[in-house]
Amino acid sequence: MNEFKGVYPVLVTPMNEDESINWEGFAENIEYYIGEGVDGLAINGSTGEFVSLTKEERFKAVEVAVKQVNGRLPLIVGTAAETTADAIEYTRQAEEAGADGALLINSYYAHPKEEEIYEHFRAVAEAVSFPVMIYNNPFTSGVDISVETILQVGREVSNITHIKESSGEIRKVRDISREGKGFIKTFCGADDMVLESFLVGAVGWISVAGNIAPRTAKELFDAFEAGNLDRAWEVYDRLLPLCNFLEGSGKYVQVAKRAMELKGLAGGPPRKPRQGLTSEEEETLMKRMQELGELTVTQ
Repeated sequence: MNEFKGVYPVLVTPMNEDESINWEGFAENIEYYIGEGVDGLAINGSTGEFVSLTKEERFKAVEVAVKQVNGRLPLIVGTAAETTADAIEYTRQAEEAGADGALLINSYYAHPKEEEIYEHFRAVAEAVSFPVMIYNNPFTSGVDISVETILQVGREVSNITHIKESSGEIRKVRDISREGKGFIKTFCGADDMVLESFLVGAVGWISVAGNIAPRTAKELFDAFEAGNLDRAWEVYDRLLPLCNFLEGSGKYVQVAKRAMELKGLAGGPPRKPRQGLTSEEEETLMKRMQELGELTVTQ
C-alpha cells in the first residue's frame, strides 16, 4: 500500500488513570476509525505523545496497530527521534513489523541546519525500503525546512515519497506540490488550512480533527476529489471552527483525548507534564463537537 492519499487521522495513545497505556482501547479505537471509512491511519505522532512514550511502548504500538489494521488500509508510523541512529532503529522496526510507511521529522532539539536535515532524512530512508513521509513542523521542531531541501531529498532518495507540511505557509505547499511533481507529494498537516492545501496540490491530510470528526473530514476530501467545490467549502465551513480550536489551543493532545472520551472511546489522561482541559476549554470542545453532530446535547 504505497499510494498514500486522503484523510489519515493521527491517533492518540489512550491511557489509564495511572498513565499506563490502554492497549485494548488502542485496538478498539483503530477499529472505530476503520469503520468510519477513513483512508489511512497514523500512529506514534505528536498527537500520540511519541516523545512521552518509551521505546518499548512505541514498538508495541506498531505491533498492535499492524495486527489490528490487518492490511485493510495504509498504516503510517511516526519514527521520529533526536538522533539519526535512533530514528533508523524506529523506522526499521516499523517496516519489519509490517507498517506501510514512516513519518519522519527532523531532530527536534538540536535545531539542525539544512545540510544536517538532508543527511538525517537520507540516512534514515536509505536504511529501509518502504515509503518515508518527511515532516516539516517548525512549531514543534524549531526548524522550518526550506522548499529546496525538501525537493532535493525527495528527488535524490527514491523512497522519500511524501511530505507532511505543517508550517502553515500555503506557498510552501504550492511550491512543493508543483515543483515536486513526479517524485514527492504533499499532505496537509495544518488543520486550519486543509482545503487551501488541497486547492494548491496536496493529496492528503494527516489530521487531528479527523480524530474527532472522521466522517466530516472524509466528506470534505471526497467532495474536493469529486470536483464539487461548493460542497467542499460548505463542509469546510462547518469543520473549520474545530480546526481553529485545535490549532489555537496549544493542547491538541488533550483536546483529542477528551474528545475520544466524550464519544465513548478510549482517551484517558495525557502523560505529565501535560495537564487536562480547563472548564472553558472543555465547554468549547463540546460546543464544536455538538455543531458537527459528534456529541449529543444530553452528553
